[in-house]
Amino acid sequence: MVTLQTQQEQAESVEKLDRQIIVILDFGSQYSELIARRIRETQVYSEVLSYRTTAEQIQEIAPKGIILSGGPSSVYGDRAPHCDPKIWSLGIPILGVCYGMQLMVQQLGGGVEQSERGEYGKASLVIDDPTDLLTNVNDGTTMWMSHGDSVTHLPDGFEVLAHTDNTPSAAIAHHEKKLYGVQFHPEVVHSIGGQALIRNFVYHICNCEPTWTTAAFVEQATREIRAKVGDKRVLLALSGGVDSSTLAFLLHQAIGDKLTCMFIDQGFMRKLEPERLIKLFHEQFHIPVQYVNARDRFLAAIAGVTDPEEKRKRIGHEFISVFEEESKRLGPFDYLAQGTLYPDVIESADTNVDPKTGDRVAVKIKSHHNVGGLPKDLRFKLVEPLRKLFKDEVRRVGTSIGLPDEIIKRHPFPGPGLAIRILGEVTEERLDILRDADLIVRQEINRNGVYNDFWQAFAVLLPIRSVGVMGDQRTYAYPIVLRFVSSEDGMTADWSRAPYDLLETISNRIVNEVKGVNRVVYDITSKPPGTIEWE
Repeated sequence: MVTLQTQQEQAESVEKLDRQIIVILDFGSQYSELIARRIRETQVYSEVLSYRTTAEQIQEIAPKGIILSGGPSSVYGDRAPHCDPKIWSLGIPILGVCYGMQLMVQQLGGGVEQSERGEYGKASLVIDDPTDLLTNVNDGTTMWMSHGDSVTHLPDGFEVLAHTDNTPSAAIAHHEKKLYGVQFHPEVVHSIGGQALIRNFVYHICNCEPTWTTAAFVEQATREIRAKVGDKRVLLALSGGVDSSTLAFLLHQAIGDKLTCMFIDQGFMRKLEPERLIKLFHEQFHIPVQYVNARDRFLAAIAGVTDPEEKRKRIGHEFISVFEEESKRLGPFDYLAQGTLYPDVIESADTNVDPKTGDRVAVKIKSHHNVGGLPKDLRFKLVEPLRKLFKDEVRRVGTSIGLPDEIIKRHPFPGPGLAIRILGEVTEERLDILRDADLIVRQEINRNGVYNDFWQAFAVLLPIRSVGVMGDQRTYAYPIVLRFVSSEDGMTADWSRAPYDLLETISNRIVNEVKGVNRVVYDITSKPPGTIEWE
């Protein structure tokens, strides 16, 4: 049976990692993992655990520091999530962020109440104490606020480090106990001095050393793969993207011919992609790939399905079914390897479910076929060495083990493929239309030398038709949406200001060359409130 890691398993998995660890207790913020990513940028490992992790479990992990995340609750609410109060006596430096700061204040005897005026968005931070946590953070720097509650009075021993016009206690500290809190979100890119603050906490307060490097990860992952797999065989779900390709190289380096790569052509790939992938791995990488043509059965599995969650789940189940069938032919295999990443786990998991009430603290965004779509009776054991990495970290790992730029710099492509870039029902006709439109997008951004300017750039097909005019004749055809975004890790994203000339060329080519399309529009929505993919 496959389940998400239990609280105890999480603690045990962290214990195996480098001892230079910062632990983040998650209270339901959609951006808790951004804190982890910012810490990793300082070359110190960090991992997110449930807020229910006990003080004893934290002691076993022996982190150098603890960060309490933000969250959507109010600390005085009936069902507000609380951490183990014993953590305040562990002698480990603690930083509370937004809700985490309010919880710290409340549990240590201070006061928190709903503010007359909330504070959302940019705020200028006035620094009262420029030492310790706020060393090298400029007075007046911009920090990102998002709170409706505020601290009314501090616990004994705490003092104010900084304030804003609306928040008298924007940053606080108990220097002797090394307890700190900030009412803003230093992890988001909008907080100009946020990374400096995080570095201060990691290096000056927690006394960490920069041990989280690409080379260290590759060495550790290789060691753990060999220890876990032993003399067993592994089946890899290869898609050709940077994640599964990096995983293929890493596994091949670790276990050699015990690895079998299988590429399942589900019929939702981009134009000419299956042929390109097989040739690349066979001829250039010398890694054998088993090709399985399952286009008809995947299309049949989602025939008539319009709900995006149902679509993803059916595709996920079909993947597993095909793997099981093909593994009997090629196997036996004990392990299934997947290129699951941290953001996949984050967005798929119903994290922090209250065991008494069943209430979710964090909200599931969408299922990923390699996480949320796994059936309970899965026969394989999973090997997911990249599960704790962000996309940019995977790229660095891929570069370090010899993957070419053709793969390393490839834009992320969803596991369900074009099936979730066609809204509503997926048909052969719509797939053909979207493949042709998508090919034009890729050709033009490459021809103009701007491919690497975007995190992702792709086309979406809407299941509606609109009136147009071509050659003095009325048309009734589909619209294509162009979605170009910039991002660092896929957790948040901004729409890209693509050159008008480029957009014009792409639009003209699509309406002239792709039969069934008479309109092209451009998506100017950031994430949040939207997601990068439309489904």
